[in-house]
Amino acid sequence: MESRPKMSREDRAKQFMPFAALKGYNDALRKKEKIVVSKMELSEDYAEELDRRLNGIQPGDMVTAVYFCRGEYLKATGMVAKLDRDSRFLQIVGNKIPLQDLYDISTEERNCGQT
Repeated sequence: MESRPKMSREDRAKQFMPFAALKGYNDALRKKEKIVVSKMELSEDYAEELDRRLNGIQPGDMVTAVYFCRGEYLKATGMVAKLDRDSRFLQIVGNKIPLQDLYDISTEERNCGQT
């Protein structure tokens, strides 16, 4: 019967090292961890200011909006596709944001190649 050559301690230890089948999976999970927050109530003055800013927005404007969605605040930047006051939503490219979840909005200044 043939005997196998002895394995070095280093090679033997490698057999028992943890194996990560999906590289980067643990890092991706850590990035997705989030702290759930409750929705902040706007003061009456701030709600009026936000409404004033919304009145100055038209489809085609570039805006950045901060809004509440499923326990966290998100930021969306893009072109306003639609602002529907009757249905109470703002659409920025593909994001349809209910106006009651809007926390902040600002318009982006366009620089048309001027220096």
